[in-house]
Formats: sequence, C-alpha cells, structure tokens
Amino acid sequence: QVQLVESGGGLVQAGGSLRLSCAASGRTVSSYAMGWFRQAPGKEREFVAAIRWSSTYYADSVKGRFTISRDNAKNTVYLQMNRLKPEDTAVYYCAADSRLSVLTTDKYNYWGQGTQVTVSS
Repeated sequence: QVQLVESGGGLVQAGGSLRLSCAASGRTVSSYAMGWFRQAPGKEREFVAAIRWSSTYYADSVKGRFTISRDNAKNTVYLQMNRLKPEDTAVYYCAADSRLSVLTTDKYNYWGQGTQVTVSS
C-alpha cells in the first residue's frame, strides 16, 4: 500500500505561484508513475501532469506554466505552478501507480486526499 499526502495549497492572486508537494509512504515510489489531477466545483476530475521515470507529461492548459518533478531520496513529487490563473482553482490530487501505463488516465491505484488551490482575480 502507498499513502500519499499533498500539501502546499492555498490562496494566491492571479499571476502568482505555488508549489504543491506529495509525500509518499509505505513503499518507495521512485519507479512508479506519479500524477497530479484536479477537480473544480461542478466539474470532473482532470489530468494536470505526470512523471514516469524522468519523462514528464502535461495537459495543454498548464503546459509552459506548471512543472512536475520528483525527489526520489525524499519519496516526494512536486508540482510547481507559475503564472496561475483563476481557472486553475480546484482541489489538486496526487496519484501513484506501479503500472507505468496509467500515466495521463485516472486509473491510478493510489490517491491522496487533495489540497485546495484558489486563485483570485
């Protein structure tokens, strides 16, 4: 079993930055696919970014603004979010899976509890 705990969410003005962290425990996730997803009120959960080994993948809506990275020594994945927009407001979830194919899908086995990101205009 893998437990995931997100942190780093909060309230920020448009144009600002936040860095989300996802700390994993229970197993080493260095070989896992790790993803970030978000869900805004009244909307379905959507893919944001993923990392597989050192390869990264992004939704078009965040490409060039968000960066996903991992620190294997800390068993942690990060999402650096720059030039935030009001439409980025959502609960952000971290996900992990040993199946590298899940990548941009929502079929991950392990999910965190989410962290709220609110971007004011």
